[in-house]
Amino acid sequence: MGAYLIWHALQWLGYVRRRLNSDPGFYAPKAAVLCPCKGVEPGLERNLVSLTEFERQNYEIFFILASGSDPARSIIERVAKNSRVKAHVVVAGPPSNCSEKVNNLRVAIEQLPPEFEVLAFADSDGRPGKSWLHHLVAPLGDVRIGAATTMRWFIPNRSDLATALLAAWNAPVVTMMSEKGKNFCWGGGTAIRRSTFEQSGVLDEWKNSVSDDYSLTRALARNNRPIVFLPECLTLSYVETDFDGLMEFTNRQILITRVYADKVWAPAAATHFLYCLTLVFGTLLVFGDLLAQRPAFHLLTLTFLPLLLSAIRGSIRLIGVTEALPSARSQITGQAWIYVLVTAFIPFLYLVNFANSLVTRRIRWRGVTYELISPEQTRVD
Repeated sequence: MGAYLIWHALQWLGYVRRRLNSDPGFYAPKAAVLCPCKGVEPGLERNLVSLTEFERQNYEIFFILASGSDPARSIIERVAKNSRVKAHVVVAGPPSNCSEKVNNLRVAIEQLPPEFEVLAFADSDGRPGKSWLHHLVAPLGDVRIGAATTMRWFIPNRSDLATALLAAWNAPVVTMMSEKGKNFCWGGGTAIRRSTFEQSGVLDEWKNSVSDDYSLTRALARNNRPIVFLPECLTLSYVETDFDGLMEFTNRQILITRVYADKVWAPAAATHFLYCLTLVFGTLLVFGDLLAQRPAFHLLTLTFLPLLLSAIRGSIRLIGVTEALPSARSQITGQAWIYVLVTAFIPFLYLVNFANSLVTRRIRWRGVTYELISPEQTRVD
């Protein structure tokens, strides 16, 4: 298994390099950049300003709030006023049977004028580069493609343990995406033709959903539309959290995966369980041999081989990410220990998340509690 994961990481790195050396082409239709927002978070204004700085693309921005009294509104209106491209502020109102984010997107899309050919989804905690939108939209020139997507990369804003664990927890998700695998849409960086969006019935899929991206993925899969992963569009996200925030975020992600993508959740849970079991059981056997003064080198080697292979995989991943994000290379390599060493122990945190997803269907997301009854049914508390 470890050797296969190393081989998979090398395949992934090769794909990253091929994408970085490819020309995106000239397809640049008018796009609507849709960014749901809620609350003031670190770096919010700089993140939103980055959405106004895209090059080589005809687009307008739609910042969407659930409430007109949201604390972020003054920042959003300032960014919209100073934007060099046309920016709108949309107040969607409260949701009923879906998440605030999904409701925000539904309301904004239903109000869009017909001249927008492409929908591009962004998150308020991301900070994409200037070529991000053009590279994200360009592959849609091939009408066979369902959607183009990318993934976030967390950079800790501070050096506490909880923030480091969050960045390490997120890192492996990047290599889940590939050239030929069953990719999924990420809500913070996905572009889709409006015609494909409508033909796939995404608005209907969203009606009672908490997850914008998994529901979009399900709608595309039902219509046999492929999702292309674009590593050249990896999106920086500067994060800081405490342990409560860490557990809220990670538990939420895994529970959503269990409800909306159980075929991903089950093998992932089994893999992480076996990894953790190997380390724990092996460590106990090694200490037993040491206490009995028996040779333990062979057990030590077998026990910690998965850690070594995980670190190698993390290093390969880090090479690809720094090549895709050259402007942040020094920041990323300066915290390489998080992405290489800490990540090797992150399966234990994942195991806690998987266990939590077995005993509850409730998540908390930006101050709102949701009960995920099924992919088609959500209860807002």
